[in-house]
Amino acid sequence: MAALKNALEGMHYVIKTQRNLKIQIVFAIVAIVLGILLMCNTMEICLLVLTIFFVLLAEFINTAIETVVDLYTEEYNEKAKIAKDVSAGAVVLTSFNAIIIGGILLGSKMIQFLQ
Repeated sequence: MAALKNALEGMHYVIKTQRNLKIQIVFAIVAIVLGILLMCNTMEICLLVLTIFFVLLAEFINTAIETVVDLYTEEYNEKAKIAKDVSAGAVVLTSFNAIIIGGILLGSKMIQFLQ
């Protein structure tokens, strides 16, 4: 039970402090609502949700890495910069993946809907 409490506190911290996560959550909600309105099937909704969770997971890991690096040093350090840049790059990579998957799934449904 303590482990779950700690995990929830970590999630609360990320949601409360990370502006980009809030933006990602808004896009996630929009994508899911669009998926439902455009009548995506169960597998397509599952793919959207899985893609969204990968982006959010990357943001959580990025926050953890940045926090550990900041704990290690407050002074400029090239290796600390690399660690932060690479973890931020992972978020960007998963975000691009989400845009591509969302574009394919929702774009094709949108075209069908408009015809």
